[in-house]
Amino acid sequence: MPIKIAPSILSADFCDLPNLIGLLEKGKADDLHLDIMDGHFVPNITFGPPVVRSIRKITKFPLDAHLMVENPEFFFDDFAAAGARSITVHAEACRHLHRVVQTIKKTGLRAGVALNPATPLQVLDFLLADLDLVLVMTVNPGWGGQEFISGMLHKIRELREMLIRSGSQADLQVDGGINRDNVKAVVEAGANHLVIGSALLREENPVAALHEYRLAAKAAYIDSWWHDRISSKGE
Repeated sequence: MPIKIAPSILSADFCDLPNLIGLLEKGKADDLHLDIMDGHFVPNITFGPPVVRSIRKITKFPLDAHLMVENPEFFFDDFAAAGARSITVHAEACRHLHRVVQTIKKTGLRAGVALNPATPLQVLDFLLADLDLVLVMTVNPGWGGQEFISGMLHKIRELREMLIRSGSQADLQVDGGINRDNVKAVVEAGANHLVIGSALLREENPVAALHEYRLAAKAAYIDSWWHDRISSKGE
């Protein structure tokens, strides 16, 4: 189970985005996390497919579009055409979640479902086999720079248990308030795909910081309760 680090550009200076992406490539990040907000599902507006298309032109990074929007299914084709590799929708925004996930997969993209802090894991009970990614929000979505909700560690662990029991190979992604102080605890709980935004962009040397985050995350994984469970499943 590889550890993946996905920088979020939500708090980036978009005037300097090509330089930042160059640094993230040098630091060997795994993908870029794109926070798409519509001002309705969350109280903020960010960007849409035209910006994603521009980002696609300057990087080979896999682009992970996290749609914090109402009626996300209206936009799948546009984000696929813009160059996204995966689309994650919020369970809370989808009346017919299974149908929405199947629609993502028909575009040829990886399909993910995100859960707000108060949303129970049970909404995934009959869906895990169809998912490539499950995102546990560790802040309430809408703004960068929020403080990590420590109670979500238990939720991350429960989700990892669900994934192991079901045999799912889906990434367990965590987004919100990840920093040097909590990255080990998040991985030890069960996460393997870390979205790091404000904490990384504030670093004086993002390249070195990415390397240090990865070392810390890999060490935490090796020492984690779920490392042996994953290894035994693969034998």
